[in-house]
Amino acid sequence: MAARRDKTHYLYIAVIAAVILGIAVGFAAPGTAVELKPLGTGFVNLIKMMISPVIFCTIVLGIGSVRKAAKVGAVGGLALGYFMIMSTVALAIGLLVGNLLEPGSGLHLTEAAKHAGEAQAKAGGAQSTPEFLLGIIPTTLVSAFTGGQVLQTLLVALLCGFALQAMGPTGEPLLRGIGHVQKLVFRVLAMIMWAAPVGAFGAIAAVVGATGIDALKSLAVIMIGFYTTCLLFVFVVLGTLLRVCTGLNVFSLLRYLGREFLLILSTSSSESALPRLIAKMEHLGVSKPVVGITVPTGYSFNLDGTAIYLTMSSLFIAEATGKPLALGEQISLLLFMIVASKGAAGVTGAGLATLAGGLQSHRPELVDGVGLIVGIDRFMSEARALTNFAGNAVATVLIGTWTKEFDRERAGEVLAGRLEFDETTLVDDDHGTEPLTVPVQSPDGVREGVPA
Repeated sequence: MAARRDKTHYLYIAVIAAVILGIAVGFAAPGTAVELKPLGTGFVNLIKMMISPVIFCTIVLGIGSVRKAAKVGAVGGLALGYFMIMSTVALAIGLLVGNLLEPGSGLHLTEAAKHAGEAQAKAGGAQSTPEFLLGIIPTTLVSAFTGGQVLQTLLVALLCGFALQAMGPTGEPLLRGIGHVQKLVFRVLAMIMWAAPVGAFGAIAAVVGATGIDALKSLAVIMIGFYTTCLLFVFVVLGTLLRVCTGLNVFSLLRYLGREFLLILSTSSSESALPRLIAKMEHLGVSKPVVGITVPTGYSFNLDGTAIYLTMSSLFIAEATGKPLALGEQISLLLFMIVASKGAAGVTGAGLATLAGGLQSHRPELVDGVGLIVGIDRFMSEARALTNFAGNAVATVLIGTWTKEFDRERAGEVLAGRLEFDETTLVDDDHGTEPLTVPVQSPDGVREGVPA
């Protein structure tokens, strides 16, 4: 076991070295660095191909193993209510900081920026509420897995989970089979992770080579302001809530998820760490049903970092173009963007497209300003993804605590380093709260897990 942990330790050291090397290549040979972009794109695509099966297996096992549908409804309702409140808080903080900094004042658009803004507007597009709701329904049951739509996979998984739950003991063999598939999916994902240094090198080199340091100087205020706001939200708002409700230290929780944060930092996509977050939350002591419902749902609806990004970017563009938004306009526009961004969390570049699409539908004259932040969107995307990820991790612990599905003593042992996570399988079969295998009754009445 120690040898396997050492290997993964070296893997993440290699990721850090690859990022540093990528930055150096980006500055030394910009032309060559831009050509390395397919390396990063290929790695992210490998991760994305695993998202649908991970979400499906996790939700089906989480719901199917719960004997009462009311429990699923209670967890889901509590999670959605919490997500709405925290998104509103993030929105308010972004508005406050953005109005205080006025980051775009004094800047002026160039023709190149205008063209870039127009391109992003076309990519973002405007989507009506009926179109958004109908888009959740897949064309076929299988197309939910092949289309790369998170919400469609979520719907199919929920339907299958409730169907297996209604089948009772008859559905247990199917649940065991899906449990085996989940282990296979996680093992494949663990293999893919060994390509992380190559992907990180290509992605970082391409960004630095295309942007350069000069393009970032005039936008330092918006970047620093955005990063500061995200840190304020995570450590003050979420940290205080976590301490008051669970007694846990947010620094300990984030340190426990350090490798996942490094992975997100190198890919600018929180999707790349979704399977690991599921496994680590179960290992921490949150029950399988709570993790299976809260984490995938949070990836579509708990968009704290995205809310802050959309808020500050909109105010930045309005100031830069000399057309500031009134308070009422700010709230209306940004609430629309929050709704439009559902299901796009973790997808690299989705925030920029959502920003352009929202501006196009509400204030078309501001769309040109999107070109101002195209050059730094990748760097803001990193903070956005990290904040979304931290918010989902804290949310999972909180929901588990409020539903009494969280082993606080085990969490203390895990965060103290006395119960280590198995980096090789990414699956924790025995964490004392809810087994990954299907629960049954043994002859003596003791609840056990069916052997895999």
